[in-house]
Amino acid sequence: MESMEASLQHTPTWAAATIFFFAVAASYGLAQSISFAGNWFRSHQKIALSDAIDKLKEELMILGFLSLVLAVVQRPISHICVPVKAADFMLPCRRFDPKSISSAAGYCVDRGMISLVSEQGIHQLHIFIFVLAVVHVLCSVTTVILGRAKMRRWKAWEKETQTTEYHVANDPNRFRLTRETTFAKRHITVATSSSSMYLWIRCFFRQFYDSVNRVDYLTLRHGFIMAHFSTHTTFNFHEYTNRSLDDEFKTVLRISPPMWFLVVIFMLVDIHGWYSYFWLSFAPLIIVLAVGTKLHVIVARMAVKLDREKIVITGAPPVQPNDDFFWFGYPRLILFLLHLAFFQNAFELTFFIWIWYEFGLKSCYHENFGITIARVTLAVVVQFLCSYITLPMYALVTQMGSEFKRSMFGERTTTMLRRWHEEVRTKRKKQHPHRSPPSTVSHQQQEILMQIASST
Repeated sequence: MESMEASLQHTPTWAAATIFFFAVAASYGLAQSISFAGNWFRSHQKIALSDAIDKLKEELMILGFLSLVLAVVQRPISHICVPVKAADFMLPCRRFDPKSISSAAGYCVDRGMISLVSEQGIHQLHIFIFVLAVVHVLCSVTTVILGRAKMRRWKAWEKETQTTEYHVANDPNRFRLTRETTFAKRHITVATSSSSMYLWIRCFFRQFYDSVNRVDYLTLRHGFIMAHFSTHTTFNFHEYTNRSLDDEFKTVLRISPPMWFLVVIFMLVDIHGWYSYFWLSFAPLIIVLAVGTKLHVIVARMAVKLDREKIVITGAPPVQPNDDFFWFGYPRLILFLLHLAFFQNAFELTFFIWIWYEFGLKSCYHENFGITIARVTLAVVVQFLCSYITLPMYALVTQMGSEFKRSMFGERTTTMLRRWHEEVRTKRKKQHPHRSPPSTVSHQQQEILMQIASST
């Protein structure tokens, strides 16, 4: 019972000082480890990952403020009293006898009421938020590590583009029927050309056994280079996709306000008998499968579009990147959906770990243990699908939008170009104060920038 617990007034100074020392040491150790990782990334010109570390610091700072707020308001909130009837509905477990509550709620019980949330409940909520943040970061890092591991084999395909055999096979003076190319044979059939339903079904199953194919990689690489730079055979597309993925890791790592609001919704609908968490556990799987299917549909439709527009081609299949292939013409919507799936999946794992730690495996939250096992298994499956199948495909296909990304240039080059661009804008303002500087990069300027980028 809490009344029998000793406060700091009756706690030996050596015990309080020891706990305080280890708490401070652990906090500083974590802070130094994060700073060391950020400095290491910066020294190795991994600015995107260094920015991700800065985002992690921001998240930890938010968690620090959240922890401080919960610690400060813990007692005042426990003194907010509500009628006993208010505690008789929307319960996560079976009904309980309010009189059986521990003496921590004595302030309200003496008044014939019940605490809005007890001090113990606020402390448990505190633990839940901490576990959620840690699991989300670990899942995000695991996702990117597994995705990069899958993308390593693309390096051999990138080296192949510099061989004589590749240039002979894709000679720009060589005429071929579009349907005779390996890319067209892989994606185009009578059924896929005429039936969208068949195309979606075929792409749905393809993501499980043939996620990223060599032919697709080489074709999309060629289309990307031709769309943005006309011709540049020395461009390292593999390195570019890696930098792009590192750049977008910052988004995946962040727990945005909408994500926190989503946690509030999840907690609100966790009502006994609804099995809401069981049904919600299918949402990440549905999102990941839908996104994976859509990515394959984009590649297939690029092939169908090429076949309809050009019966005969020269060299490699000249697919054309376009935002129209993506949902609502917005490629970043796919990143948002993946971020949502990552976070909700992390929430599933967090909830299981938190319940196990706070209440044990056989608590009322796990009343139907079979459903609990199914949810955890589903979360692990989704984590693998996200990491090893969907994310690599996303890293490749997302480059097929109308605009290229700043990660195309190396970190040092990006900084140099940004400084050069500002100097040009300043000069033009001085020379032509009434003329607005151009906001876009011309095709000729792209070629110049490309030469600068490839030389760094």
